[in-house]
Amino acid sequence: MDNAKPKILSVKTVGNSRLFKTEEVKLEFDNGEQVAFERLCGSGAVMVIAVHDNHVYLVNEYAVGVEKYLLGFVKGRLEKDENPKQGANREIQEEIGFAANRLEYLRTIAVAPGYTNFHTHIVIASDLYPSRLAGDEPEQLEVVKVPLDELDSLFERDDFVESRSLLGLYLLKDWLAQHSEKNRDGFN
Repeated sequence: MDNAKPKILSVKTVGNSRLFKTEEVKLEFDNGEQVAFERLCGSGAVMVIAVHDNHVYLVNEYAVGVEKYLLGFVKGRLEKDENPKQGANREIQEEIGFAANRLEYLRTIAVAPGYTNFHTHIVIASDLYPSRLAGDEPEQLEVVKVPLDELDSLFERDDFVESRSLLGLYLLKDWLAQHSEKNRDGFN
């Protein structure tokens, strides 16, 4: 299927909130069909997979969308003029009390691209050291350390269901395998 992208006829803001802008986007497809879609626009986010002393650090945080606490990797909104690595280092200081000497960008993913322009940048943080920044969370987050050799146990948890964290777990496992091979070959 080699369709041309639909023609954008108009874009207008139909709502604003503290975090998002809602736009109406009118499109015309190759077949002449015209449709209006709504999309949420936001600043994007970062998700940080923090690895330290053969453990991965997660947080137990209230998710209002599903009305329960969920376990996941550190996540947060990117601030204005902040790149993903800067945002990652700030977020782990706010949420788990560490900063990283090494930050490795893994990839950027689209979150619900049919409804939003929102992207999450996934970063691995390692070589951590204690450092705390005040965050914007309304309560102290529970930090959960999981041994690297027990990562698969996360797949069985009822509170580890957020899609970005599930993807992050697969990416972490690949990253660990690559670094294990490099270390066997004498590379760091």
